[in-house]
Amino acid sequence: MATPYRADHLGSFLRPPEVLEARAALAEGKLDQDGLTKIEDDAILEAIELQRQTGVDIFTDGEFRRGSFLTSFGESVEGIAPTSESVSWEWHGPEGGIVPVSLRVVADRLKQTRRLTGQETAFMMAHSPGPIKITVPSPSLLIAMGSYKPGITDSVYPTRSALLQEMSAIINNEVKAVVDEGIQYVQIDAPNYGRFCDEADRQRMRESGIDPDQAFEEAIAADVATLEGVDRDGVTLGLHVCRGNNRSRWLNSGGYEPIAERLFSSIPVDAFLLEYDTDRSGGFEPLRFIPQGKTVVLGSLTTKEGTLESQDFLLRRIDEAAQYVPLDNLALSPQCGFASVSAGNLLSVDQQRRKLELVVETAREVWS
Repeated sequence: MATPYRADHLGSFLRPPEVLEARAALAEGKLDQDGLTKIEDDAILEAIELQRQTGVDIFTDGEFRRGSFLTSFGESVEGIAPTSESVSWEWHGPEGGIVPVSLRVVADRLKQTRRLTGQETAFMMAHSPGPIKITVPSPSLLIAMGSYKPGITDSVYPTRSALLQEMSAIINNEVKAVVDEGIQYVQIDAPNYGRFCDEADRQRMRESGIDPDQAFEEAIAADVATLEGVDRDGVTLGLHVCRGNNRSRWLNSGGYEPIAERLFSSIPVDAFLLEYDTDRSGGFEPLRFIPQGKTVVLGSLTTKEGTLESQDFLLRRIDEAAQYVPLDNLALSPQCGFASVSAGNLLSVDQQRRKLELVVETAREVWS
């Protein structure tokens, strides 16, 4: 078993204003790519220093080079095209409601044109003072966002499963490359599993012609395939499951019980990073299905608001979880990234820092 990182985090940080301004300038043709890269480099160095000062156990680049946690795939792979259609997502929380999202569908055979995270890993390997985490999107998430459309996609991929296999192969190659470069921690982001915990979402799938049970099995098979043949020596592989994270909003509710036994026993990762900051995620009882030796990273601090949790609250949550998973197989983190999309959640940079510090202080209290 890989050594657990007790004071963990999910990867993304609030973007500094200069990064957001530089990305806007690039889009408007007022800044070239080299200029953007220089600004990103400087911001990432500051993010690394933030992590060093707070004492977290792993380092990321804050995902500052991405528009969102999953855009590295679309920017590195040809064959995905915008359409005039949109789908409606129902977000909950601040400024929640029905939000139309423009569809991007697979319209041609996928062709990878560059590494998904090559620039990220190279910079982090040169500058990180400690173990590095790199995040990649789950193929089952990519297809859940509507990339398979009958009448378009089936001209090149006859089934959703066939497209998933292709996406899995691309992510699998990326994970292998990241590990070969010496990265110590790879996190597969798969918030789509939250849909299978929410009966309302399952019903929407049925209404759209998708069998949720079949889709769940296809998702597991695809995510298992992303890890086939990966060198596990000295590497931590993690799977992150949440219920949506965009400008402090969320998409799904429901405990892990409907998916726990099958998911936890099937995905060959070392750690499951699970959202547990509110009642939306249910209780800890589903953790009884965690296989022996696996780590559960309890996402018990919210990134959706700046109010700081008490350490007593976190200690109680750890004690409750330890009724189902041995304490030595638990760790602590925020429930999701601070900025899964570049606009970021509704909290301040100072509040972000204090939450990271609290993760570290609590982890040291429990496991040191």
